[in-house]
Amino acid sequence: MSAGRYSFTIEQGATLDFELAYKDSSNNPIDLTGYQGRMQIRPSVGSDTVYITLSSSLEPDGTGLNFSGSDGLNPPTSGTIGIFISANSSSLLNFNEASYDLELATGSEFPIVTRLLEGNVKLSKNVTLGSF
Repeated sequence: MSAGRYSFTIEQGATLDFELAYKDSSNNPIDLTGYQGRMQIRPSVGSDTVYITLSSSLEPDGTGLNFSGSDGLNPPTSGTIGIFISANSSSLLNFNEASYDLELATGSEFPIVTRLLEGNVKLSKNVTLGSF
């Protein structure tokens, strides 16, 4: 299976929160129990610079990949993946356009890795600065 293509915009200083539904060819949800995930945003494919890394080990502010959906209420059997970047984390980003991909892995000794999505990310720079 080839990775899907999806491009999106991050609004600097605002919370990014959206949800994906991972389904099989028969439109049934993929059970994400026991899966791990990772996503990196870089200037370009192959660049050594990493702007941000999201993983299924959520940061204290919630930034990361949640296999219980964006609200954390769906079971992993629902196949929902929440992608969350806190306002604080997005305020630290400083680029115009970048590339990303999202990978999922299952198994421990010889994990099976699936590149689920790839695409471009634009950063919409904020004007209003400060914290709440």
